[in-house]
Amino acid sequence: MAKIYAFCNHKGGVGKTTSVINLGVGFSRRKQKTLLIDLDPQSNLSQSLGLEEKLENNIYGGLKGSYIPEPFEISKNLHAIPAILDLSGAELELAAVPARELLLKEIIDQVKKPYDVILIDCPPSLGLLTMNALAAADEVFIPVQSEYLAVHGLKKIMETIDIVRKRLNNKITLGGLFLTQYDNRKVLNRDIKETVGEAFGAKVFDTVIRNNIALAEAPVEQMDIYRYKKDSAGALDYAALTREILQKNLA
Repeated sequence: MAKIYAFCNHKGGVGKTTSVINLGVGFSRRKQKTLLIDLDPQSNLSQSLGLEEKLENNIYGGLKGSYIPEPFEISKNLHAIPAILDLSGAELELAAVPARELLLKEIIDQVKKPYDVILIDCPPSLGLLTMNALAAADEVFIPVQSEYLAVHGLKKIMETIDIVRKRLNNKITLGGLFLTQYDNRKVLNRDIKETVGEAFGAKVFDTVIRNNIALAEAPVEQMDIYRYKKDSAGALDYAALTREILQKNLA
């Protein structure tokens, strides 16, 4: 049965999309049949994978009930359902739909059978689209940018997860947090790591994603970090985080 992971943080620029892509590729390289779902109206994941022109079979049409999206093959063991800009109007358009928070779950229930892992790239907000992701997910992963303001938003995310657990999805748990854009030379980054560790304990992954220019360059070339620069710090860090997630789930 597929494990469903939602990557959530209502602060933008924390590395959600980068993490979904590179962890997804990491899982697929470890023979996990993996599906990526772009639930962000900015559709950065879709653009990074070269799917921005795939107007058919996108998640927007699925949420609207026009069809069940058929995932696109990216590479061996890796598929994706893209987003389009029209998704930005979904919250208003779906406001009157009964059980609107469960629309994504219904789609995933139809397509999940072949997959071992499903990763959802949430928008940088805690609105209806993110609620759909949380209602469908088994676990939530939170990328935390290594700066002061990023830590302050964690309380709101945890409150939202608790609400979803009580009202929509009683199985959802916090899968873990991991630091992104980390620079061990900076005192602030080390302080943030200590603060997050004290607050969340064993839920914080040992692996940190170091600040690495290759991670910013790879999407421009529509490549994951492994194909773009396999020996970079970004590739090494995401490979390590992939192993750590798999080890925790197999433990």
